[in-house]
Amino acid sequence: MRKPGSWMQNPTDERILEVLGTGLELGPTTIARNIDRHRTGVNRRLSTLVEYGLVKKVDEGYYEITDAGERYLAGELDADDLESAED
Repeated sequence: MRKPGSWMQNPTDERILEVLGTGLELGPTTIARNIDRHRTGVNRRLSTLVEYGLVKKVDEGYYEITDAGERYLAGELDADDLESAED
């Protein structure tokens, strides 16, 4: 069972992680089209997911899931235990 953090916006954050969990490097527009959300909202959430270490930016406009993100999807990581890189 997944353990979302109080800082997460679900189901959007989980859908983003699930799409990136396919192993592809994707941009916000492609992710948004695949989860039926607006690109600007996905872009904001990607920034937050990067800040907490679940996603990383691999190139200009492209993101991939991290090991921590994979562990979160598998239910092995409590997102409330993560600290923001901004703190």
